[in-house]
Amino acid sequence: MSATSTVHWTEETTSLSARWHSESALPAPRRVVVADDRTSAVTAHRLACEGTGLLWRGDFHGARQLLRALERRIDRKAPGPGPTPAETFRLQRRFRAHRARVLGRLLLLLEQNHTLTLRRAPDVRTACTDAYGPPAGPTVVPLRELLGVLGARQWRERGVEVPALGGARIHPHYGVFAPVRGEYVDLVAQASLPAGATAFDLGTGTGVLAAVLARRGIERLTATDLSARARACARDNLHRLGLADRITVTGPDLFPPGRAHLVVCNPPWLPARPTSTLEQGVYDPGGTMLHAFLSGLTDHLEPVGEAWLVLSDLAEHLGLRTRTELLTAIDTAGLRVLSRTGTRPRHPRAADSADPLHAARAAEVTSLWRLAPR
Repeated sequence: MSATSTVHWTEETTSLSARWHSESALPAPRRVVVADDRTSAVTAHRLACEGTGLLWRGDFHGARQLLRALERRIDRKAPGPGPTPAETFRLQRRFRAHRARVLGRLLLLLEQNHTLTLRRAPDVRTACTDAYGPPAGPTVVPLRELLGVLGARQWRERGVEVPALGGARIHPHYGVFAPVRGEYVDLVAQASLPAGATAFDLGTGTGVLAAVLARRGIERLTATDLSARARACARDNLHRLGLADRITVTGPDLFPPGRAHLVVCNPPWLPARPTSTLEQGVYDPGGTMLHAFLSGLTDHLEPVGEAWLVLSDLAEHLGLRTRTELLTAIDTAGLRVLSRTGTRPRHPRAADSADPLHAARAAEVTSLWRLAPR
């Protein structure tokens, strides 16, 4: 999900241009003006709301301070709860999209080799190469996205400890959803395995569930993902864990060829449109991946095999999907429910009473549905 075109601006009397790149698919601003430490938050907010890009040429930390000032101004107008959970969700999504557009108009110029020439700027070359690939000439990017790139590099270096892997760490790459919500990993780590030596992990992401299954004794696994970034991330993690010889990572098709004794899928939990690469791990328009998983199972399960669907019911509490719709989809796919095991969320947002979606988050249950052909 990227947008690439060209932006133009003038510094003193010189007309300049550079490639535009946005991982959130933000369109290039039609008008760009130079901003620096003399630019006030009032002026920056007005210009950004009008659609003007502000190319920062001052101190790097000054740019971060201006970004925080813009965030405060925008957040003053954050919507409260709507008349229904579904309307509250829509209002929040609409507000966050507006917020991302406005904040995404504070811009930085990456030079030929991914360097920032601003005062007190950090060395961003490695992080940008991880996220964007090799340099392809001067490039203008939103500051907010670049900060996300830098944060992702730290996650990649530090990793996420996974108790189900004996405390080993999973290292998420940029644009790949990190396994910070351990409850869904624990469900896969604790469920009784069916008989058989083969498994598919569909939408593997970082490879964490494939790794858990391999550590539990599954002899041969195939992990798939639509995203090339995710496939590279999974291969990296499985190599680190010494499991690369037992797990094949492939894509972009959801199902690999053949059949397996166990097919596991943790699809995006909310049937809504993602607005960035990272959001693809949470939002799936119309539940496309969920329905593709269910409809393809009978052709990819061994006769005595079973499937594990790992899914939150947050969409149900938000009014985006009903339990009846889920059960109907399972039945239409020629499947039956063997059992369901649920767990409550442990992440901080579930306890944040100031969140307009608090009631839905507090009621959320993540479940592992064991399915088999009828």
